[in-house]
Amino acid sequence: MGVDYYNILKVSRTATEEDLKKSYKRLAMKWHPDKNAVNTKEAEAKFKQISEAYDVLSDSQKRQIYDLYGEEGLKSGLYPPPSSKDRDSGYGGGGAGFKFSPRDAEDIFEEFFGGMDGGRSGAGGGGGELKKAAVMESKLACSLEDLYKGSKRKMKISRIVLDGSGKPATVEEVLSIHIKPGWKKGTKITFPEKGNHEAGAAPGDLIFIVDEKPHQVFKRDGNDLIINQKISLLDALTGKTLKISTLDGRDLTVTVSDIVKPGYEMMIQNEGMPISKEPGKRGDLRIKFDIKFPSRLTSDQKSDLRRVLGRTSG
Repeated sequence: MGVDYYNILKVSRTATEEDLKKSYKRLAMKWHPDKNAVNTKEAEAKFKQISEAYDVLSDSQKRQIYDLYGEEGLKSGLYPPPSSKDRDSGYGGGGAGFKFSPRDAEDIFEEFFGGMDGGRSGAGGGGGELKKAAVMESKLACSLEDLYKGSKRKMKISRIVLDGSGKPATVEEVLSIHIKPGWKKGTKITFPEKGNHEAGAAPGDLIFIVDEKPHQVFKRDGNDLIINQKISLLDALTGKTLKISTLDGRDLTVTVSDIVKPGYEMMIQNEGMPISKEPGKRGDLRIKFDIKFPSRLTSDQKSDLRRVLGRTSG
């Protein structure tokens, strides 16, 4: 039979037009790619399927063909010649005249919600469609270690829901958030319909926005990590071995053999932040140096330095 459009829309085979609309609205809001920053590819595929299912089942002609011949029959255009009524509605005479091409998923969505921005303020072209309650946004403070290694977080939220009689009541709930390695400040995690409910509106979404806590040692710059390292003038000239503790607790041994001049920066490849969209890849670690000059030198030290550095007095 191929694709089961009824199953995709989570409706029975006897579903009315109203049932289809209700189910489409709920599922399309849940799976719209703009609302699924975490699994965008999966959401795009689901959203497309939901839209195609609604397109077929909400059209009596397409639904009749689908019920009789399944998806293959619908897409190959093989079905008995339509009645004169069907011909008037734009379907050609005989199977070959019917061309099935699913409508654009975003077009259908727009008719219901007026696009992603219009979804909160009211309905699109349908008029009188259910508006969506306001989005609830909350900051999710993450340490640099959390964003480096990834972490699981449980967040307690309280929101307003409407009981059976439509009265508002506050409920508390614990949500699990999976922070992925490499997420940046501003990353949004959406929980569809986990915001507040309002009378005459679809429940709002709850969105957590990643915020990055300052770190004592490392500073983040995109996918790179920066560390400021103090070094004496002697070490800057003669070399030094540094020990750096990474964000996942490893000890990194770095040998400085070049002469460290003011503004000199050392780069360790692949020791920066994980890149969330490219698993296994990391940015770089950049070491910036702060050269500590001695506050005073004795006359003996000065003459020794002059001799060593090839300077002559006078």
